[in-house]
Amino acid sequence: MKSRLYVISFFVYAFFSGSSYGQEVKKWTLKECVDYALKNNISIKLAALDAEVVNIARKDAWGAFLPTANAQGSHSWNIGLNQNITTGLLENQTTQFTSVGLNVGVDIYKGLQNLNRYRRANLAIISAQYTTLKMQEDVALNVANAYLQVLFNKENLKVQEQQLAYDNKQMERVQELVEGGAVPRGDLLDVKATVAADNQRKVAAENTLLISKLSLAQLMQLEDFQSFDTEEGNYEVEADPILLEQPSTIYNKAKELRTEIKIAKANVEIAEKDVKIARGAYQPTISGFYSLTTRAAYSDRIVGVTRDTQNPTTTIGFVDGTNQLVFQDNYVPVLGRYAPIMDQFNDNKGHSFGIGVSVPILNGFATRNNVERTKVELERSRLTLEQTQQDLEKNVYTAYTDAMGALKAYDAAVSASSAREESLNYAKERYEVGLINVFDLNQAQTLAVNAQSEVLRTKYDYIFRVKILEFYFGVPISQISQK
Repeated sequence: MKSRLYVISFFVYAFFSGSSYGQEVKKWTLKECVDYALKNNISIKLAALDAEVVNIARKDAWGAFLPTANAQGSHSWNIGLNQNITTGLLENQTTQFTSVGLNVGVDIYKGLQNLNRYRRANLAIISAQYTTLKMQEDVALNVANAYLQVLFNKENLKVQEQQLAYDNKQMERVQELVEGGAVPRGDLLDVKATVAADNQRKVAAENTLLISKLSLAQLMQLEDFQSFDTEEGNYEVEADPILLEQPSTIYNKAKELRTEIKIAKANVEIAEKDVKIARGAYQPTISGFYSLTTRAAYSDRIVGVTRDTQNPTTTIGFVDGTNQLVFQDNYVPVLGRYAPIMDQFNDNKGHSFGIGVSVPILNGFATRNNVERTKVELERSRLTLEQTQQDLEKNVYTAYTDAMGALKAYDAAVSASSAREESLNYAKERYEVGLINVFDLNQAQTLAVNAQSEVLRTKYDYIFRVKILEFYFGVPISQISQK
Protein backbone atom coordinates (compact mmCIF):
# COMPACT_ATOMS: atom_id res chain seq x y z
CA MET A 1 0.00 0.00 0.00
CA LYS A 2 2.83 2.34 0.88
CA SER A 3 4.67 1.69 -2.39
CA ARG A 4 1.48 2.26 -4.37
CA LEU A 5 1.03 5.63 -2.65
CA TYR A 6 4.53 6.69 -3.67
CA VAL A 7 3.90 5.62 -7.27
CA ILE A 8 0.65 7.58 -7.47
CA SER A 9 2.33 10.62 -5.97
CA PHE A 10 5.16 10.43 -8.48
CA PHE A 11 2.89 10.26 -11.52
CA VAL A 12 0.54 12.99 -10.32
CA TYR A 13 3.46 15.26 -9.48
CA ALA A 14 5.10 14.57 -12.84
CA PHE A 15 1.81 15.22 -14.60
CA PHE A 16 1.40 18.66 -13.03
CA SER A 17 4.99 19.80 -12.92
CA GLY A 18 6.36 18.35 -16.17
CA SER A 19 4.91 20.92 -18.52
CA SER A 20 5.66 23.85 -16.22
CA TYR A 21 9.30 22.91 -15.60
CA GLY A 22 11.57 25.86 -16.23
CA GLN A 23 8.76 28.40 -16.43
CA GLU A 24 7.11 30.60 -13.85
CA VAL A 25 3.76 29.29 -12.63
CA LYS A 26 0.94 31.83 -12.49
CA LYS A 27 -0.55 32.34 -9.04
CA TRP A 28 -4.31 32.71 -9.33
CA THR A 29 -6.30 34.82 -6.89
CA LEU A 30 -9.80 33.82 -5.88
CA LYS A 31 -11.29 36.65 -7.95
CA GLU A 32 -9.36 35.54 -11.03
CA CYS A 33 -10.53 31.96 -10.54
CA VAL A 34 -14.16 33.05 -10.19
CA ASP A 35 -14.00 35.40 -13.19
CA TYR A 36 -12.39 32.74 -15.37
CA ALA A 37 -14.98 30.14 -14.35
CA LEU A 38 -17.85 32.51 -15.11
CA LYS A 39 -16.50 33.04 -18.63
CA ASN A 40 -15.73 29.42 -19.44
CA ASN A 41 -18.10 27.23 -17.43
CA ILE A 42 -20.16 25.05 -19.80
CA SER A 43 -23.31 25.16 -17.65
CA ILE A 44 -23.28 28.95 -17.77
CA LYS A 45 -22.81 28.89 -21.55
CA LEU A 46 -25.78 26.55 -21.87
CA ALA A 47 -27.87 28.88 -19.72
CA ALA A 48 -26.86 31.77 -21.99
CA LEU A 49 -28.08 29.76 -25.00
CA ASP A 50 -31.41 29.18 -23.24
CA ALA A 51 -31.65 32.95 -22.75
CA GLU A 52 -31.10 33.45 -26.50
CA VAL A 53 -33.95 31.05 -27.25
CA VAL A 54 -36.22 33.09 -24.96
CA ASN A 55 -35.19 36.25 -26.83
CA ILE A 56 -36.23 34.60 -30.07
CA ALA A 57 -39.58 33.72 -28.48
CA ARG A 58 -40.11 37.42 -27.76
CA LYS A 59 -39.51 38.17 -31.44
CA ASP A 60 -42.21 35.60 -32.24
CA ALA A 61 -44.60 37.36 -29.86
CA TRP A 62 -43.81 40.73 -31.44
CA GLY A 63 -44.31 39.29 -34.91
CA ALA A 64 -47.88 38.28 -34.01
CA PHE A 65 -48.83 42.00 -34.15
CA LEU A 66 -47.74 42.25 -37.78
CA PRO A 67 -49.91 41.34 -40.79
CA THR A 68 -49.32 38.08 -42.59
CA ALA A 69 -48.62 38.29 -46.32
CA ASN A 70 -48.29 35.32 -48.67
CA ALA A 71 -47.72 35.34 -52.40
CA GLN A 72 -48.48 32.38 -54.62
CA GLY A 73 -48.02 31.59 -58.26
CA SER A 74 -48.51 28.68 -60.63
CA HIS A 75 -47.85 27.81 -64.23
CA SER A 76 -49.59 24.84 -65.85
CA TRP A 77 -49.59 22.94 -69.13
CA ASN A 78 -52.71 21.21 -70.48
CA ILE A 79 -51.91 18.64 -73.17
CA GLY A 80 -54.44 16.65 -75.24
CA LEU A 81 -58.18 17.10 -75.72
CA ASN A 82 -59.03 20.40 -74.08
CA GLN A 83 -61.64 23.06 -74.58
CA ASN A 84 -60.37 25.98 -76.56
CA ILE A 85 -61.18 28.96 -74.37
CA THR A 86 -61.34 31.12 -77.48
CA THR A 87 -63.69 29.07 -79.68
CA GLY A 88 -65.31 26.91 -77.00
CA LEU A 89 -64.59 23.79 -79.04
CA LEU A 90 -62.80 20.64 -77.87
CA GLU A 91 -59.47 20.34 -79.59
CA ASN A 92 -56.25 18.38 -79.27
CA GLN A 93 -53.90 21.11 -78.18
CA THR A 94 -51.35 22.19 -75.62
CA THR A 95 -52.24 25.24 -73.58
CA GLN A 96 -50.40 27.12 -70.82
CA PHE A 97 -51.75 29.20 -67.99
CA THR A 98 -50.07 31.39 -65.37
CA SER A 99 -51.77 32.65 -62.25
CA VAL A 100 -50.39 34.75 -59.39
CA GLY A 101 -51.90 36.11 -56.23
CA LEU A 102 -51.26 37.88 -52.95
CA ASN A 103 -53.09 37.27 -49.67
CA VAL A 104 -52.79 39.56 -46.66
CA GLY A 105 -54.33 38.97 -43.24
CA VAL A 106 -54.22 40.87 -39.97
CA ASP A 107 -55.62 40.21 -36.51
CA ILE A 108 -57.75 43.14 -35.42
CA TYR A 109 -58.88 41.72 -32.11
CA LYS A 110 -57.98 38.38 -30.54
CA GLY A 111 -58.96 38.66 -26.91
CA LEU A 112 -55.72 40.55 -26.13
CA GLN A 113 -53.88 37.25 -26.49
CA ASN A 114 -51.11 38.73 -28.66
CA LEU A 115 -50.52 41.54 -26.17
CA ASN A 116 -50.42 39.15 -23.22
CA ARG A 117 -48.09 36.80 -25.10
CA TYR A 118 -45.70 39.67 -25.73
CA ARG A 119 -45.77 40.69 -22.07
CA ARG A 120 -45.23 37.07 -21.08
CA ALA A 121 -42.22 36.87 -23.40
CA ASN A 122 -40.70 39.91 -21.68
CA LEU A 123 -41.19 38.24 -18.30
CA ALA A 124 -39.65 35.04 -19.63
CA ILE A 125 -36.53 36.99 -20.64
CA ILE A 126 -36.23 38.36 -17.12
CA SER A 127 -36.65 34.87 -15.67
CA ALA A 128 -33.98 33.49 -18.03
CA GLN A 129 -31.58 36.27 -17.01
CA TYR A 130 -32.17 35.45 -13.34
CA THR A 131 -31.61 31.76 -14.06
CA THR A 132 -28.26 32.52 -15.69
CA LEU A 133 -27.31 34.75 -12.77
CA LYS A 134 -28.27 32.01 -10.29
CA MET A 135 -26.03 29.55 -12.12
CA GLN A 136 -23.18 32.06 -12.04
CA GLU A 137 -23.64 32.48 -8.30
CA ASP A 138 -23.62 28.72 -7.76
CA VAL A 139 -20.46 28.33 -9.84
CA ALA A 140 -18.77 31.18 -7.93
CA LEU A 141 -19.66 29.56 -4.61
CA ASN A 142 -18.33 26.19 -5.75
CA VAL A 143 -15.11 27.80 -7.00
CA ALA A 144 -14.66 29.60 -3.68
CA ASN A 145 -15.13 26.34 -1.79
CA ALA A 146 -12.63 24.53 -4.03
CA TYR A 147 -10.18 27.44 -3.76
CA LEU A 148 -10.29 27.40 0.03
CA GLN A 149 -9.81 23.63 -0.05
CA VAL A 150 -6.60 24.15 -2.02
CA LEU A 151 -5.39 26.71 0.53
CA PHE A 152 -6.14 24.32 3.38
CA ASN A 153 -4.28 21.49 1.67
CA LYS A 154 -1.30 23.78 1.06
CA GLU A 155 -1.02 24.73 4.71
CA ASN A 156 -1.63 21.15 5.80
CA LEU A 157 1.26 20.05 3.57
CA LYS A 158 3.48 22.64 5.25
CA VAL A 159 2.57 21.19 8.64
CA GLN A 160 3.47 17.68 7.46
CA GLU A 161 6.76 18.93 6.03
CA GLN A 162 7.59 20.69 9.29
CA GLN A 163 6.79 17.52 11.20
CA LEU A 164 9.02 15.49 8.88
CA ALA A 165 11.89 17.99 9.26
CA TYR A 166 11.57 17.89 13.03
CA ASP A 167 11.51 14.08 13.16
CA ASN A 168 14.57 13.89 10.88
CA LYS A 169 16.45 16.11 13.32
CA GLN A 170 15.12 13.99 16.14
CA MET A 171 16.39 10.86 14.39
CA GLU A 172 19.86 12.41 14.04
CA ARG A 173 19.80 13.33 17.74
CA VAL A 174 18.74 9.83 18.80
CA GLN A 175 21.39 8.35 16.49
CA GLU A 176 24.04 10.29 18.39
CA LEU A 177 22.59 9.21 21.74
CA VAL A 178 22.52 5.57 20.68
CA GLU A 179 26.11 5.72 19.50
CA GLY A 180 27.04 7.29 22.85
CA GLY A 181 25.13 4.60 24.70
CA ALA A 182 22.78 7.06 26.35
CA VAL A 183 19.56 5.51 24.96
CA PRO A 184 18.73 2.00 23.75
CA ARG A 185 18.78 1.15 20.04
CA GLY A 186 15.04 0.52 20.18
CA ASP A 187 14.47 4.26 20.47
CA LEU A 188 16.28 4.76 17.17
CA LEU A 189 14.07 2.16 15.48
CA ASP A 190 10.94 3.87 16.83
CA VAL A 191 12.13 7.23 15.48
CA LYS A 192 12.89 5.72 12.07
CA ALA A 193 9.41 4.24 11.98
CA THR A 194 8.01 7.65 12.86
CA VAL A 195 9.99 9.30 10.04
CA ALA A 196 8.69 6.69 7.59
CA ALA A 197 5.13 7.41 8.73
CA ASP A 198 5.81 11.15 8.35
CA ASN A 199 6.97 10.56 4.77
CA GLN A 200 3.81 8.64 4.06
CA ARG A 201 1.61 11.42 5.47
CA LYS A 202 3.57 14.00 3.48
CA VAL A 203 3.03 12.05 0.25
CA ALA A 204 -0.67 11.73 1.05
CA ALA A 205 -0.84 15.49 1.70
CA GLU A 206 0.89 16.19 -1.64
CA ASN A 207 -1.57 13.95 -3.47
CA THR A 208 -4.53 15.60 -1.75
CA LEU A 209 -3.22 19.05 -2.70
CA LEU A 210 -2.64 18.10 -6.33
CA ILE A 211 -6.08 16.51 -6.62
CA SER A 212 -7.73 19.59 -5.08
CA LYS A 213 -5.89 21.77 -7.63
CA LEU A 214 -7.09 19.52 -10.42
CA SER A 215 -10.67 19.71 -9.12
CA LEU A 216 -10.53 23.50 -9.02
CA ALA A 217 -9.00 23.68 -12.51
CA GLN A 218 -11.70 21.41 -13.91
CA LEU A 219 -14.42 23.45 -12.23
CA MET A 220 -12.95 26.52 -13.92
CA GLN A 221 -12.77 24.70 -17.29
CA LEU A 222 -9.07 25.57 -17.32
CA GLU A 223 -7.18 23.88 -20.15
CA ASP A 224 -3.63 24.58 -19.00
CA PHE A 225 -4.14 23.05 -15.57
CA GLN A 226 -0.64 21.52 -15.49
CA SER A 227 0.83 24.91 -14.56
CA PHE A 228 -2.09 25.95 -12.38
CA ASP A 229 -1.51 27.19 -8.83
CA THR A 230 -3.25 29.47 -6.38
CA GLU A 231 -1.97 32.58 -4.70
CA GLU A 232 -0.82 32.07 -1.15
CA GLY A 233 -1.91 34.41 1.58
CA ASN A 234 -2.37 34.72 5.28
CA TYR A 235 -6.13 34.86 5.65
CA GLU A 236 -7.67 36.42 8.71
CA VAL A 237 -9.85 34.55 11.15
CA GLU A 238 -11.78 36.97 13.28
CA ALA A 239 -15.34 37.75 14.21
CA ASP A 240 -16.71 38.96 10.89
CA PRO A 241 -19.03 42.02 10.98
CA ILE A 242 -21.71 39.90 9.34
CA LEU A 243 -22.00 37.94 12.59
CA LEU A 244 -23.08 41.13 14.34
CA GLU A 245 -26.22 41.20 12.20
CA GLN A 246 -29.36 39.43 13.34
CA PRO A 247 -30.40 36.41 11.27
CA SER A 248 -33.77 38.05 10.61
CA THR A 249 -31.99 41.12 9.18
CA ILE A 250 -29.87 38.96 6.91
CA TYR A 251 -32.97 37.06 5.77
CA ASN A 252 -34.94 40.23 4.99
CA LYS A 253 -32.09 41.54 2.88
CA ALA A 254 -31.58 38.16 1.22
CA LYS A 255 -35.28 38.08 0.33
CA GLU A 256 -34.74 41.27 -1.65
CA LEU A 257 -31.43 40.27 -3.26
CA ARG A 258 -31.42 36.50 -3.74
CA THR A 259 -31.86 35.37 -7.30
CA GLU A 260 -33.94 32.29 -6.52
CA ILE A 261 -36.62 34.55 -5.01
CA LYS A 262 -36.59 36.75 -8.11
CA ILE A 263 -36.91 33.67 -10.33
CA ALA A 264 -39.87 32.39 -8.34
CA LYS A 265 -41.60 35.80 -8.47
CA ALA A 266 -41.02 36.05 -12.23
CA ASN A 267 -42.52 32.58 -12.68
CA VAL A 268 -45.63 33.68 -10.77
CA GLU A 269 -46.05 36.66 -13.11
CA ILE A 270 -45.54 34.40 -16.13
CA ALA A 271 -48.23 32.03 -14.84
CA GLU A 272 -50.60 34.98 -14.40
CA LYS A 273 -50.06 35.95 -18.04
CA ASP A 274 -50.73 32.35 -19.08
CA VAL A 275 -54.13 32.54 -17.39
CA LYS A 276 -54.97 35.77 -19.24
CA ILE A 277 -53.87 34.26 -22.55
CA ALA A 278 -56.03 31.19 -21.96
CA ARG A 279 -59.05 33.32 -21.02
CA GLY A 280 -58.61 35.35 -24.20
CA ALA A 281 -59.75 32.31 -26.18
CA TYR A 282 -63.29 32.87 -24.81
CA GLN A 283 -63.59 36.14 -26.73
CA PRO A 284 -64.43 36.63 -30.41
CA THR A 285 -61.68 36.98 -32.97
CA ILE A 286 -61.87 39.75 -35.57
CA SER A 287 -59.50 39.65 -38.53
CA GLY A 288 -59.15 41.53 -41.79
CA PHE A 289 -58.11 40.09 -45.13
CA TYR A 290 -57.18 41.27 -48.61
CA SER A 291 -56.57 39.19 -51.73
CA LEU A 292 -55.23 40.07 -55.17
CA THR A 293 -55.36 37.55 -58.04
CA THR A 294 -54.57 37.73 -61.74
CA ARG A 295 -53.90 35.32 -64.59
CA ALA A 296 -52.54 34.99 -68.11
CA ALA A 297 -53.13 32.46 -70.92
CA TYR A 298 -50.76 31.49 -73.72
CA SER A 299 -53.42 30.41 -76.29
CA ASP A 300 -54.35 32.29 -79.47
CA ARG A 301 -57.02 34.99 -79.23
CA ILE A 302 -59.65 36.36 -81.64
CA VAL A 303 -58.40 39.56 -83.27
CA GLY A 304 -61.21 39.91 -85.87
CA VAL A 305 -63.62 38.06 -88.25
CA THR A 306 -63.70 37.29 -91.99
CA ARG A 307 -66.23 35.88 -94.48
CA ASP A 308 -66.35 32.11 -94.50
CA THR A 309 -65.42 31.23 -98.07
CA GLN A 310 -66.21 27.56 -97.61
CA ASN A 311 -69.72 28.20 -96.33
CA PRO A 312 -70.48 31.84 -97.05
CA THR A 313 -74.15 31.82 -96.01
CA THR A 314 -76.62 29.99 -93.88
CA THR A 315 -80.40 29.76 -94.49
CA ILE A 316 -82.17 31.12 -91.50
CA GLY A 317 -85.82 31.13 -92.79
CA PHE A 318 -88.15 32.32 -95.56
CA VAL A 319 -90.49 35.23 -96.28
CA ASP A 320 -94.16 34.55 -95.69
CA GLY A 321 -96.25 34.73 -98.84
CA THR A 322 -93.37 34.58 -101.28
CA ASN A 323 -91.45 31.74 -99.66
CA GLN A 324 -88.31 33.56 -100.51
CA LEU A 325 -85.33 32.16 -98.56
CA VAL A 326 -83.53 34.38 -96.08
CA PHE A 327 -79.75 33.99 -95.85
CA GLN A 328 -77.21 35.09 -93.23
CA ASP A 329 -73.56 35.64 -93.95
CA ASN A 330 -71.22 33.28 -92.20
CA TYR A 331 -68.04 34.60 -90.59
CA VAL A 332 -65.11 32.84 -89.01
CA PRO A 333 -62.85 34.33 -86.35
CA VAL A 334 -59.41 35.51 -87.20
CA LEU A 335 -56.96 34.21 -84.56
CA GLY A 336 -53.86 36.07 -83.52
CA ARG A 337 -51.04 35.69 -81.03
CA TYR A 338 -51.97 35.95 -77.35
CA ALA A 339 -51.80 39.37 -75.73
CA PRO A 340 -48.61 40.40 -73.88
CA ILE A 341 -48.37 38.65 -70.53
CA MET A 342 -48.09 41.82 -68.49
CA ASP A 343 -51.12 43.28 -70.26
CA GLN A 344 -53.10 40.15 -69.39
CA PHE A 345 -51.98 40.39 -65.75
CA ASN A 346 -53.16 43.99 -65.68
CA ASP A 347 -56.48 43.30 -67.43
CA ASN A 348 -57.34 40.15 -65.47
CA LYS A 349 -56.50 41.27 -61.94
CA GLY A 350 -59.13 41.08 -59.24
CA HIS A 351 -59.34 42.25 -55.64
CA SER A 352 -61.22 40.99 -52.62
CA PHE A 353 -61.13 42.27 -49.05
CA GLY A 354 -63.23 42.15 -45.94
CA ILE A 355 -63.49 41.44 -42.24
CA GLY A 356 -64.05 38.07 -40.64
CA VAL A 357 -65.48 37.38 -37.19
CA SER A 358 -65.13 34.10 -35.33
CA VAL A 359 -67.17 33.57 -32.17
CA PRO A 360 -66.28 30.55 -30.00
CA ILE A 361 -69.41 28.63 -29.02
CA LEU A 362 -68.42 25.05 -28.27
CA ASN A 363 -65.06 23.36 -28.74
CA GLY A 364 -65.30 20.31 -26.54
CA PHE A 365 -64.40 22.27 -23.36
CA ALA A 366 -60.86 22.73 -24.73
CA THR A 367 -60.73 26.44 -23.82
CA ARG A 368 -62.25 25.89 -20.40
CA ASN A 369 -59.89 23.05 -19.59
CA ASN A 370 -56.91 25.08 -20.77
CA VAL A 371 -57.91 27.92 -18.45
CA GLU A 372 -58.23 25.50 -15.55
CA ARG A 373 -54.76 24.08 -16.29
CA THR A 374 -53.19 27.54 -16.28
CA LYS A 375 -54.89 28.30 -12.96
CA VAL A 376 -53.38 25.16 -11.47
CA GLU A 377 -49.93 26.18 -12.74
CA LEU A 378 -50.43 29.65 -11.27
CA GLU A 379 -51.19 28.16 -7.86
CA ARG A 380 -48.19 25.88 -8.22
CA SER A 381 -45.96 28.90 -8.94
CA ARG A 382 -47.29 30.73 -5.89
CA LEU A 383 -46.61 27.73 -3.67
CA THR A 384 -43.13 27.42 -5.17
CA LEU A 385 -42.45 31.05 -4.29
CA GLU A 386 -43.63 30.45 -0.73
CA GLN A 387 -41.50 27.31 -0.46
CA THR A 388 -38.48 29.15 -1.85
CA GLN A 389 -38.88 31.88 0.76
CA GLN A 390 -39.14 29.30 3.51
CA ASP A 391 -36.06 27.46 2.23
CA LEU A 392 -34.14 30.74 2.07
CA GLU A 393 -35.08 31.57 5.66
CA LYS A 394 -33.98 28.12 6.81
CA ASN A 395 -30.73 28.37 4.86
CA VAL A 396 -29.93 31.81 6.29
CA TYR A 397 -30.50 30.72 9.87
CA THR A 398 -28.53 27.51 9.24
CA ALA A 399 -25.67 29.47 7.68
CA TYR A 400 -25.63 31.88 10.62
CA THR A 401 -25.57 29.02 13.11
CA ASP A 402 -22.86 27.21 11.13
CA ALA A 403 -20.70 30.33 10.98
CA MET A 404 -21.02 30.96 14.72
CA GLY A 405 -20.30 27.31 15.42
CA ALA A 406 -17.31 27.34 13.07
CA LEU A 407 -15.86 30.37 14.87
CA LYS A 408 -16.23 28.65 18.23
CA ALA A 409 -14.70 25.46 16.80
CA TYR A 410 -11.75 27.45 15.50
CA ASP A 411 -11.20 29.16 18.87
CA ALA A 412 -11.36 25.79 20.59
CA ALA A 413 -8.93 24.29 18.07
CA VAL A 414 -6.48 27.16 18.64
CA SER A 415 -6.65 26.65 22.38
CA ALA A 416 -6.20 22.91 21.99
CA SER A 417 -3.25 23.40 19.64
CA SER A 418 -1.60 25.80 22.08
CA ALA A 419 -2.05 23.29 24.90
CA ARG A 420 -0.69 20.46 22.74
CA GLU A 421 2.32 22.60 21.83
CA GLU A 422 3.06 23.24 25.49
CA SER A 423 2.60 19.54 26.22
CA LEU A 424 5.02 18.69 23.42
CA ASN A 425 7.64 21.09 24.76
CA TYR A 426 7.25 19.54 28.20
CA ALA A 427 7.57 16.05 26.70
CA LYS A 428 10.78 17.10 24.97
CA GLU A 429 12.22 18.31 28.25
CA ARG A 430 11.29 15.09 30.00
CA TYR A 431 12.73 13.01 27.17
CA GLU A 432 16.02 14.89 27.36
CA VAL A 433 16.40 13.93 31.03
CA GLY A 434 15.23 10.37 30.44
CA LEU A 435 11.89 10.54 32.24
CA ILE A 436 9.92 9.29 29.17
CA ASN A 437 10.85 7.12 26.23
CA VAL A 438 10.80 8.06 22.56
CA PHE A 439 7.40 6.41 22.04
CA ASP A 440 5.76 8.81 24.50
CA LEU A 441 7.56 11.71 22.83
CA ASN A 442 6.27 10.64 19.42
CA GLN A 443 2.75 10.40 20.82
CA ALA A 444 2.98 13.97 22.06
CA GLN A 445 4.34 15.08 18.70
CA THR A 446 1.54 13.35 16.80
CA LEU A 447 -1.11 14.95 18.99
CA ALA A 448 0.46 18.36 18.43
CA VAL A 449 0.48 17.88 14.64
CA ASN A 450 -3.12 16.71 14.65
CA ALA A 451 -4.05 19.77 16.67
CA GLN A 452 -2.35 22.02 14.10
CA SER A 453 -4.25 20.28 11.29
CA GLU A 454 -7.50 20.78 13.18
CA VAL A 455 -6.72 24.50 13.48
CA LEU A 456 -6.30 24.69 9.71
CA ARG A 457 -9.44 22.69 9.05
CA THR A 458 -11.61 24.83 11.34
CA LYS A 459 -9.99 27.99 10.00
CA TYR A 460 -10.99 27.41 6.39
CA ASP A 461 -14.31 25.92 7.39
CA TYR A 462 -15.06 29.18 9.22
CA ILE A 463 -13.94 31.28 6.24
CA PHE A 464 -16.25 29.35 3.91
CA ARG A 465 -19.18 29.49 6.34
CA VAL A 466 -18.77 33.24 6.61
CA LYS A 467 -18.63 33.53 2.81
CA ILE A 468 -21.95 31.70 2.55
CA LEU A 469 -23.52 34.07 5.09
CA GLU A 470 -22.08 37.10 3.29
CA PHE A 471 -23.35 35.61 0.05
CA TYR A 472 -26.90 35.88 1.38
CA PHE A 473 -26.16 39.44 2.51
CA GLY A 474 -25.03 40.52 -0.95
CA VAL A 475 -21.25 40.58 -0.43
CA PRO A 476 -19.33 39.41 -3.55
CA ILE A 477 -18.13 35.84 -3.19
CA SER A 478 -14.65 36.59 -4.56
CA GLN A 479 -13.61 38.82 -1.63
CA ILE A 480 -11.59 37.25 1.21
CA SER A 481 -9.74 39.46 3.67
CA GLN A 482 -6.04 38.86 4.31
CA LYS A 483 -3.64 40.07 6.93
